[in-house]
Order: sequence, then C-alpha cells, then structure tokens
Amino acid sequence: MTIDIAITNGTVMPMGGASMIERGTVTIKGDKIAAVGPSANVDITGAVKVIDASNCVIMPGFANSHTHIASNMLLRGLLEDVRLFEWLGTMWKLKQNFDPETLYWANMNGLVEMVKSGITAFNEHFDAYAVEPQIEALKELPLRATLGYGFADRGIYAAITDWSWKTLHNFGDLVDRHHHSNGGLLQIGLSPHAPYSCGAGMYHLVREVADAYSVPIHTHLAEGPQEIAYVQEHYGTSPVRWLHSLEFLKSDVTAAHCTQLDEEDARILAETGTKIAHCPICNAKLSSGTLHLECVQRHGVTVGLATDGPASHNSLDMFQEMKFASIIHKDKTGNAEFLPTTQVLEMATAEGAKAMNRPETGQLCAGMAADVIVVNLDTTHTMPVYDPAASLVYSSRADDVLHTIVAGRLLMENRIVAGVDEAEIRRNFRAKAHALRIRSLT
Repeated sequence: MTIDIAITNGTVMPMGGASMIERGTVTIKGDKIAAVGPSANVDITGAVKVIDASNCVIMPGFANSHTHIASNMLLRGLLEDVRLFEWLGTMWKLKQNFDPETLYWANMNGLVEMVKSGITAFNEHFDAYAVEPQIEALKELPLRATLGYGFADRGIYAAITDWSWKTLHNFGDLVDRHHHSNGGLLQIGLSPHAPYSCGAGMYHLVREVADAYSVPIHTHLAEGPQEIAYVQEHYGTSPVRWLHSLEFLKSDVTAAHCTQLDEEDARILAETGTKIAHCPICNAKLSSGTLHLECVQRHGVTVGLATDGPASHNSLDMFQEMKFASIIHKDKTGNAEFLPTTQVLEMATAEGAKAMNRPETGQLCAGMAADVIVVNLDTTHTMPVYDPAASLVYSSRADDVLHTIVAGRLLMENRIVAGVDEAEIRRNFRAKAHALRIRSLT
C-alpha cells in the first residue's frame, strides 16, 4: 500500500482513550488514517511525503463544536463589557446589513484563522444571514464543517420570521444541494436560535425536518440568567424542561452553552442523548455563568469544547479554551484535581467531534478521518516539556501549530496556508468590515 503522508518521530496523542506514544508515526492513505504506532513498527517505505515531527506532538485536529465564523468575524471587538441581550441587540444592527461579498471575505479570514490554530472541524450556527458565502469559502479551504441554517420568529430576530418558515418548509432542497457535499466534508443542519427567539411551533417544525432528512440540530440553550428569566416568565419552567416537553431533545441535538442547568436538566440531557458544546471563555466574558461540568459528566452527558464566535471570545484559539476551561472548573469546584489535562484534551478533540455529531473525526486510529495537526513543543514558552499534555493545555498557543491536515489534504505546511493569499484576504476583509460598521452604526 502506497502511503500518501507519513508523520514521523513525534509524540503521538491519539485521543479517544488511547495511550500516548512517545516516539510515534502516523500514516495517511487518501482521506483516512492508515496506521498509528511506534516509529520502529510503522513502515513508511515509499511514502509520497514524509514530515519529521521531532520535538512535536502529532494529534487529531480540534473539533470546535459551537461557533459563528462569518458573522462574528465582522463583530470582533465591536462591543465589549456588556450583558448578553444588550450585546445581541447591537450585533443585530450589523447583521441586518450583511451582504454576500462581505460575508465571503469574513469567512475566508475565519477559515484561515482556524487552519492556523489547528481547528479541522467546526460546527457553525448561523443567525439569520446567508450560508452560501461560507459554502463558497469552504471550496477554497475545505475544513470539515457542519453549517446550521439559523431560524427565529420573535424578539430582535422577528424580522426573519417569514424567511425562517419558508426555509424550513423547503429544507429538502438545501439537503439535496449541500448535505454531504465538498467530498463529504460539508454537512448542513438546523439551527433554531434559542428558546427566547423561537416559539414552540418553530421548534416542532425543526424536529420534524430533522427527522425527515436525518440532519443534525444546533441550538443555544440555557445560556444565561436572562434566558432563564424569559423562559420562566413565558412558559413557567426551565429552557431544558420546555424543549423536552416539546419532544425536541434527541441525540442529534448540540446544545450550546448550558450554563444554567440543575440536576433535573442534566438528567434530561443525558436521557435524551443531547450533547453540550461548552464555551467557558465567552460565558465568563458575558457573565452568563459556568457550565456545571461535574454534574453533567456525572449524568453521562457528552461535552465538547468550543470557542463560540470571535465577537464573544475574540479569537478562534482552542488552546486558550482548554487552559481557561481547566482553570475555571478547578476554581468553581474547589478541586485542583478536577478536569485533568488528558480529559480537557479529549473534550477539544474526540468528545468535541461527538458533541457536534461528527464521530468520524477527533481520534487518530486506522480508518478514522485523516484530520491531523502537528504542534511544535520546541519553544521557549513550552520548554522543558516534562509532560506533553500539560504543555498543550497550559503552555501552547495557536501559532505553535506547524501543519494542519484535513481529510488527508495538507492545508498548512510550516505555517503557510496552501493556495490562498493571506494578505489579500486581510485587506479585503478589513475594508468590507469597516464599511459595514459605518453604514450600520452611523
């Protein structure tokens, strides 16, 4: 068998519960992992390309289980130091003025940032803006992506009510055009915005469409105190209990945030197989609360890490997310032993992939998707590297990623992203973003 890519002499962290290999090799054939093992045991004879990963970690790419790339690229740094609902109101002023070309360049900028930070799979939640520009951008930089069409029918999103109903009723056309496209890397899904922006009828229809076309669902849920107050006032219960009463929650649902859960909520999520995308940095920044991770883990809920969007996190850096998650949960639980480094790495890779319903990625083992990153540990800020897992979680940074491979394709080699002009992308994105701000807020 001819090997397309062999990555040798690195510390292999396969994830998925598999043990670390101190001096290991990963080989790739086509779009799949061919072999993983000690370098002495893996034959790389005749490999088309060999990458020497000495002093590096070879690991699965990060699975970013909840984010908003296109919109939040355009909102990064626009409004800081405010609460969630007030922040959303200002964001909406720009979203109403999005145009396809501006969104295209925003997406290209976001995809480059993800490739350069080692994110190989992402779960996009659209909020009432065009999906097609991201589909076009993904043809240039083909990451593994699930794109959720956003729906709402009330609150600040009331203006998209008619579009939402029409799109839901004709979703089969979108499935035919886009689901499992781009060589299988691209999937589409359904993204009802949140319990404060979608009514019962919309959630019912989303569930019917998901069941009919076997597409995943991605929604915000129990994100912060303001949402809890809204649902209590309107429905007399919690957001999780309300959606459960609608028979909406199933294993195809990714629920983002979930900072406001009690034991019964956690039990319901576990019983229904609902998965959580945990975004600790943005939740802390917007004072939305912190997921009761120990509680949901005790109930057996799948939890993946996520950056949310660059407007509420300000970067697409899963290294930051891992470090902050580990630290804040140790503080919240009062237990320095809670959430060890190997577990937080699993949440950023294998568990993140499960949380976004893309189980084909997130692990390095034969037959899995060849979504691989190589992270340099030979740096002043990571040395002397007694424990590679500790270095990755607490010391490493996004710009330590040297190589990024998605489905066997080398998208970045030695920090150079293949086939794109980064300076042109930044130039066009900057101009479009500032023009959008001027026409939206002045």
